[in-house]
Amino acid sequence: MPALFLSIAILAEVAGTVALKYTNGFTSPGPTAAVVIGYGLSFWMLALVLRDMPIGLTYAVWAAVGTALIAAIGIVAFGEPATTLKLLSLGLIIAGVVGLNLAGSH
Repeated sequence: MPALFLSIAILAEVAGTVALKYTNGFTSPGPTAAVVIGYGLSFWMLALVLRDMPIGLTYAVWAAVGTALIAAIGIVAFGEPATTLKLLSLGLIIAGVVGLNLAGSH
């Protein structure tokens, strides 16, 4: 279950972050509600994950995967540039999470 809850936490955080773009400074009620619900669900799921997984690993995976997904959404959906440096940096984030996973298993 921790992996499922962590996946939900990541997706909820990503949805909340995308909705944040549409809040117009928190003046649009629908997107603002989506932000609050998305982040609320994300933190609730994180709290459940932390019953079974170490905090360092949990947060690293949540933050890294969320960052990578938001960057990819920015490129695909919002036309942000996919520069070599941006793609290399995303690769480093992923490599860091893999390293933390490997370090945690020994």
